[in-house]
Amino acid sequence: MDNIKEINKKIGNIDGKKIASRIAIGLIVLILLFGAFGTIGAGERGILLQFGAVKDKVFNEGLYIKIPFVQKVVTMDVKIQKDEIPASASSKDLQIVTSKIALNYHLLPESVNKVWQEVGKNYNARIIAPAIQESVKAETAKFTAEELITKREVVKEQIKANLAARLLQNFIIVDEFNIIDFDFSAAFNEAIESKVKAEQLKLKADRDLERIKIEADQMIAAAQGKAQAIQIEAQALKANPQVVELRWIEKWDGKVPTYWGEASPFIGINR
Repeated sequence: MDNIKEINKKIGNIDGKKIASRIAIGLIVLILLFGAFGTIGAGERGILLQFGAVKDKVFNEGLYIKIPFVQKVVTMDVKIQKDEIPASASSKDLQIVTSKIALNYHLLPESVNKVWQEVGKNYNARIIAPAIQESVKAETAKFTAEELITKREVVKEQIKANLAARLLQNFIIVDEFNIIDFDFSAAFNEAIESKVKAEQLKLKADRDLERIKIEADQMIAAAQGKAQAIQIEAQALKANPQVVELRWIEKWDGKVPTYWGEASPFIGINR
């Protein structure tokens, strides 16, 4: 009986070890199975790393498969992002110009592995901000401070083109670029204000001079017209003296004077 019990005990121990080993194997299989699958979210791309080294494979949105413990997948955002960065530069006439740049951009989806390999996730500070500073300085130096105001759209397009070329080298695409504000020194702002006032005063003086000339021409024309009328009337009187008596009659109110004097007002009418 003792032998039988001992045999059963040994059999039970063997079965327990088998069950435990099977459970362990099952857990390992589950871990490997779950570790082999993953998902990439919307607006993201997956970068495959094998023992830390970046592989050429880039996973699109959705399900992916990798080798557990050997490979790892990191995600990067490829949606449009926005940064506002201050920039400072000197104009062609050596005026200090400060501005704020608003930039919309996104990573080139098929090249996110190269961005990760060469720059990492901190590409905003390492690539975008310096590129904006250099582009603003390079293009601002081509214009005077006044031209930066009057040709703002041209300045914007040139800075955008310069920046787009720089960022494309690092697989970053420029979607939109805007100069939110140009700011100059207080002395320059005062000079611009004085110039505007001077131009306004000059414009007013020109308008006043033009008005005076027009009024003078009108007075001369009126005087010439009056002189011409007098001359015509004098010639008419000289040609026909009876016109004076006719004019008197036209103005007569019909009343006979109480005293005629030595001559009648109608002398010569019947002649």
